[in-house]
Amino acid sequence: MDILLRPATAADAIDVATLLMASRESHLPYAPIAHTAPEVRAWVRDVLLPSGNVTVACEGERIVGVLATAREEGIAWIEQLYLLPGWTGQGLGTRLLAHALSTLPRPVRLYTFQANADARRFYEQHGFEVIPLGDGSGNEERCPDVLFELR
Repeated sequence: MDILLRPATAADAIDVATLLMASRESHLPYAPIAHTAPEVRAWVRDVLLPSGNVTVACEGERIVGVLATAREEGIAWIEQLYLLPGWTGQGLGTRLLAHALSTLPRPVRLYTFQANADARRFYEQHGFEVIPLGDGSGNEERCPDVLFELR
């Protein structure tokens, strides 16, 4: 598997939005969709990509993974780490996470849903610890969540 990691560009907006929606539909069937497809595409185009903190994983011209990071008030965040359905279990998530951790200061935090057992296991295997469990009142989907931190 020859995968290139590169900064996302404005030209990637449709492919990134499509990947995010496909991944959520495939891997998070229990989480209600909070936004329509046009809203997701607009958010990716107008908010996510202009942040400049988005990395895409490409197999040739095809985007197969997305990573978005942020920093605020002394804490680094992994805001998005999604793979195209069919690309899990091949080391790509680990590669994207390693890329994030090589560029972010500690502590690094992220949220995932409590029901997302695969993601929880993945982050715990990489040294993240649960801070608190949430009841979902702080996210758009209203699904119980987990705040992870890596010190």
